[in-house]
Amino acid sequence: MAKLLGIDVGTSGCKVLLIDETGSVLQQASAEYPLSVPRPMWSEQNPEDWWAGVQQCLSEFDLSSIDAIGVTGQMHGAVFLDADDQVIRPAILWNDQRTVAECQQIDQEVGAGLVRAITCNPPLTGFQVPKLLWLRNHEPQNYSRVQSVLLPKDYIRFKLTGVKATEVSDASGTGVFDVPNRKWSSQMLKALDLPESFFPQCFESHVVTGKTTEGIPVVGGGGDQAAGAVGTGAVAPGVISVSLGTSGVVFTAIDDANYDKSGAAHTFCHANEKWHAMGVMLSCGGALRWYRDTLSQGMNYDQISAEAETTTPGSDGLIFLPYLTGERCPHNDPYARGAFAGLNLSHTHAHLSRAVFEGISFGLLDGLNLLLGLGAQSDEIRVTSGGAKSRFWIQMLADVFGRPCSTLECDEGPAYGAAILAGVGIQLWPDVQTACRSTIRPKATIAPSGTDFSGLYVKYRQLYEKTRDWNRV
Repeated sequence: MAKLLGIDVGTSGCKVLLIDETGSVLQQASAEYPLSVPRPMWSEQNPEDWWAGVQQCLSEFDLSSIDAIGVTGQMHGAVFLDADDQVIRPAILWNDQRTVAECQQIDQEVGAGLVRAITCNPPLTGFQVPKLLWLRNHEPQNYSRVQSVLLPKDYIRFKLTGVKATEVSDASGTGVFDVPNRKWSSQMLKALDLPESFFPQCFESHVVTGKTTEGIPVVGGGGDQAAGAVGTGAVAPGVISVSLGTSGVVFTAIDDANYDKSGAAHTFCHANEKWHAMGVMLSCGGALRWYRDTLSQGMNYDQISAEAETTTPGSDGLIFLPYLTGERCPHNDPYARGAFAGLNLSHTHAHLSRAVFEGISFGLLDGLNLLLGLGAQSDEIRVTSGGAKSRFWIQMLADVFGRPCSTLECDEGPAYGAAILAGVGIQLWPDVQTACRSTIRPKATIAPSGTDFSGLYVKYRQLYEKTRDWNRV
């Protein structure tokens, strides 16, 4: 029976997962690495830390028994390499917000309407190419050394195979990818005076891009959201995936490159040779982690969840805005900030805990509403990633969404989807959809309890509008 390895280069650490062709998990390993915030609104990592973490994990596996590898990881990051393929400076990450001026520059130099027609998205501070322009504008000596730019997972591909390559789902988040036609936009690169040679050859997600020194095929893989969606079976319209990771993502497969003209939702190439739409909030599990580390020291997530459950829905009028690192969808506002509002003397730590869960859930509802507005079908909502372990949170999401929410028998995140893509790459299955039907099994479904959050959600949306100008002072 074939053995398939998935490698996920996450923000807080990497994960390596081995499955067989039934979808059963045979072995896994993980390693953590640091995150650097050298200035407010900046977020960086050393790519060599990713590689050291992956090597640490791989040392636990018998590589001679592995048939194929898929790679995935945090999207949008910029790894700058020189002529000797050495890292020039720390990688600038997806949640870095320094490139506001460069996003405006892209609209000015290419034309706002043309940017959206080509990329199906507005220029966003998280995307890769605004970071490249920032380097040219602010670190010209470093820019002069650049010979290639890789996404995080593709740097690991390069270290594994010696091949510089990417695939369509991750390339869609660079800011210069022709999403409808699934190729680099020479028109945008020319307008921005960026050499096309900086960017690697692009493949479909299941295509073999190279081999390791042991001769193991390595497929294109996917950005963490596309690979995660493969791992949940969100590869055909009707299935909506809600990922409760560091960021929060509401995701659906679509058959055409339809995009949100307002720019509030994203349309990217999917790993199934079609497309997907998604709403992304920047601080989902990240907001919960901040709350644990700063206001709930000594408590773990289970304790915070249990405490929150002791209070009534609505947190007695207390509202939490989860915009701790700005916000992507629906506001596209790098200056958005978090807040607790409505505090009074009757509120306890338990109310704060519930308000955090509710505020994050409202942020996810923003994403769901965006997709429904694009005509997405919601036959089934599958909740995944770390937060899916909390029945309390799943029930809250079912109530906030007003729809049943399901969990999966195997919820191992993007690494699981990357491993499935590896199997498609060596023709274990004829396509991604068949692979998902063969490996992914539902576990439980939680129906709405009847709790009405609609009034509090309206206040949540109004609170952002009221605080928006404060954050620019």
